[in-house]
Amino acid sequence: MSDTSKVSKADTQAQTTVAPTDDPTAAGPAVVDPRLLVRQEGFKGYWTEFTRKVKGGELGSLPVVIGLIIIWTIFQFQNDRFLSADNLSNVSYYLSATGMIAIGLVFVLLLGEIDLSVGSLSGLASTIFAVFVVNHGMNTWLALVLGIVSGIAAGALHGWFFAKIGVPAFVVTLAGLLGWNGLMLWLLGSSGTINIPSDSGPIHLLGQSSFFMDQAIIGAYLLAGLGVVLSLVGNFNEQRRRKAAGVPFRPTSEILVRVGALAIASFVTAAVLNNASGVSNALVIFLAALVVVDFVLRRTTFGRKVFALGGSVEAARRAGINVPFVRITVFAISGGFAAIGGMFFAGQTASATLSAGTGNVLMLAIAAAVIGGTSLFGGRGSVWSALLGMLVIQSIQTGLDLLNMNQSIQYMITGGVLLGAVVIDSVSRRSQKAAGRG
Repeated sequence: MSDTSKVSKADTQAQTTVAPTDDPTAAGPAVVDPRLLVRQEGFKGYWTEFTRKVKGGELGSLPVVIGLIIIWTIFQFQNDRFLSADNLSNVSYYLSATGMIAIGLVFVLLLGEIDLSVGSLSGLASTIFAVFVVNHGMNTWLALVLGIVSGIAAGALHGWFFAKIGVPAFVVTLAGLLGWNGLMLWLLGSSGTINIPSDSGPIHLLGQSSFFMDQAIIGAYLLAGLGVVLSLVGNFNEQRRRKAAGVPFRPTSEILVRVGALAIASFVTAAVLNNASGVSNALVIFLAALVVVDFVLRRTTFGRKVFALGGSVEAARRAGINVPFVRITVFAISGGFAAIGGMFFAGQTASATLSAGTGNVLMLAIAAAVIGGTSLFGGRGSVWSALLGMLVIQSIQTGLDLLNMNQSIQYMITGGVLLGAVVIDSVSRRSQKAAGRG
């Protein structure tokens, strides 16, 4: 018997079930659940699994990755500077602020709800920071904490009205959009702008000229290596736990291939960014936030409760989940990340202005989460969609800027991409229901 035909006893038990039959005493033929198959056929086995998932509507990040490749290819043909190190460095830097806001929105979308206040909260947080630092001489880091706490408190207030009073999330966050924007304008006063010293702690940390391990080209490679090591340790730890539980697990060969692909992508990205100015601190903080939040959603009880509520509120309630608490916490998280995004914007401009958090910030943050793969219908998504979606949006904006196209064209193209993402999500859910997994 060849090595590829060998499976562990636990795998065999997990894969094999007895088919139903009219004769209860008959030993029916073994039926193998395709989702639990150990990859015994090499590349053919992976291809079979891939086609099964696509036919069943389990598309994952495939549509956005294909879309990103198409976008990059088109813009590179139109302008050969698009994939230059300097341009890609700009893309990676400017996606972080809206991307932070999108992380918080992923939590809300997983519940099947929406938060329209995040743009205004981001502007309010940056204004609170500027007012206390410039007008009252407060320590910059203390003012930073105060701004973020204000976003968390406002988000929790929205969640309380939604969870306890029963006000629809759309309505209460729309009221927040208007109310918090009004408070921001009142705090800014008649001048409408407060300039923040660019050498102040948080602003300098997030500024355009601030990079991870300044003047040290090794910084980007250290980050790439750290990401690969963490991925390797996490994958092997999961394999060990699943082995101990007697359930199917990824074979070592697959883990090595996955981590190898991540290593190639990480070190190539590091090399490209090093050809510009290196990795910006804003991008480092954004990626760190993605890793932490991904762990919270996939590895903690709270994360599982969020997905449970998105799947079915009534089922979650009957399972003993404190639905109001989870809802309030989710909106508080959304408000907190909106405030952090506001600090990123303040770092980019070294100021708090009337336009902070207004314009298309809200729409782009929602679009990023949805384009990246988080479902508007709740219960399905990942925080990494914030990164993928922002890569798409920022690539479109930067590419059109290089081609000197009007901003109206950017809006139309981004709107079309958003509609396409929602259509794919709807068709995917329909396919999953047809396959019995919806």
